[in-house]
Amino acid sequence: QVQLVESGGGLVQAGGSLRLSCTAPGILSWRVMGWYRQAAGKQREMVAGIHPDGLIYYGDFVKGRFSISRDNAKNTAWLQMDSLTPEDTAVYYCNVDGVVGLDRSIVGDLWGQGTQVTVSS
Repeated sequence: QVQLVESGGGLVQAGGSLRLSCTAPGILSWRVMGWYRQAAGKQREMVAGIHPDGLIYYGDFVKGRFSISRDNAKNTAWLQMDSLTPEDTAVYYCNVDGVVGLDRSIVGDLWGQGTQVTVSS
């Protein structure tokens, strides 16, 4: 069973930066890698996503502060978050969509366990 490996997150002051990473080991291919976030008492929202061909999209709130990148060979994506504000405080979840296993089985949609990002004012 494929499990995503997430790292990064933590506590940072407003205006600071954090970098998240997400790896999907032991898979053949994927369609989209990205992150969602969920703040306390709020619905989960899309942060950023990237396709293997480099197509990228961001949530409207990102406003040029975040940058997503990927390494297809390593099935890894990174989310660089700059100019963080307290409103960015949330649990950030890696999501990998359209996963195909090494045996060419359709794995589907995977979620990481989530990593806490806390931005102090």
